[in-house]
Amino acid sequence: MIQRELLDTAWIPDGEKMELFRHDKDFMVVIGHNELMSTRKWGSEEALATMAYDRIKNAKRPHVLIGGYGMGFTLRAALRVLPENALVTVVELVPEIIAWARGPMAHLTQDHLEDPRVRLVMGDVAHVIEEGHGDYDAILLDVDNGPDGLVREDNNVIYSKVGLRNAKRALTPDGVLAIWSAGADPVFKRRLEKAGLAVDEVKVHARSNGKGAKHTIWFSTKSE
Repeated sequence: MIQRELLDTAWIPDGEKMELFRHDKDFMVVIGHNELMSTRKWGSEEALATMAYDRIKNAKRPHVLIGGYGMGFTLRAALRVLPENALVTVVELVPEIIAWARGPMAHLTQDHLEDPRVRLVMGDVAHVIEEGHGDYDAILLDVDNGPDGLVREDNNVIYSKVGLRNAKRALTPDGVLAIWSAGADPVFKRRLEKAGLAVDEVKVHARSNGKGAKHTIWFSTKSE
């Protein structure tokens, strides 16, 4: 039996210890007993990008903000559907995530971080959003397991009333805020609506083959 191999560890700023494991050909990032991301399940991460793009196809030069590089599935899907004149700003808080992408998982990254459409920003996506004013046609957020700050307590600000107001301001008039979650959260959905956003809640299979558990993505647009 092939044993899981610990490749590296990292500490999230003001957060938990993150561990990168390899099991046969698969990689997984784990926090405690929680598997945060895995190369075995990436269907919903791709859907975060492709379904968001379906909602902004009329943008002349789409600018997409991706919060959380993860294992790069959302970025790769975005680059696959976006036009050549698009701009993708990727914000990642943990330097080791990018080091792993360019190191042991380089065959998955496939130089997508070097795509001329991509601008990599190391930092907190909440701060980048706060500085935005009508800049983004789509904001794609996958920085936690949902709006509960599991990975890092400071992530809660993204899902707060203030954070949602900042995201709304950072969007273009027809822009979309897309937030990934491991599960449904009726309280958070109501918070989105109270922030003046029209919400489309979509259930997406975690695996690309349409099997297994379903994750939740909220696609929100300005309603006022």
